[in-house]
Amino acid sequence: MEELEKKDKEQSTGHTNDQVREEIFSRTVRAGKRTYFFDVKATRSNEYYLTITESKRRFNNDQGKFFYEKHKLFLYKEDFEKFANGLNDVIEFIQTGKEPEEPVKVEELETVTPAPVPDPHTDIDFEDLGKDVDTSFDDSSVETKE
Repeated sequence: MEELEKKDKEQSTGHTNDQVREEIFSRTVRAGKRTYFFDVKATRSNEYYLTITESKRRFNNDQGKFFYEKHKLFLYKEDFEKFANGLNDVIEFIQTGKEPEEPVKVEELETVTPAPVPDPHTDIDFEDLGKDVDTSFDDSSVETKE
């Protein structure tokens, strides 16, 4: 069975395992006319990521041959949780017809900082400026250049 899955995958991707990055772990899911491949691979820096490949066997009438149409999705470790949450939400909606509750965001859970209490030493009201200053002006003491 494992050999059949490898051959199916090789035909659907057009590559042998020697031509692509070595797979760390793999699962194949057959679902009707489609086959899904879940492959864990590693980057050059040895970070794991997931490729999800949908493969559909199609027939080309012009050439009279079967071929595999494929679609790939690359999912990196830092996105796993958000991807899984989104996937679970839409699956739940499809199964129940009800929208799942929006999760409370971490930012919303943080305590609200109270408004600062004004310090009387730094609380300045500019409208008070000039009220206690003598605004009369004696220009006799100003020298002018003639």
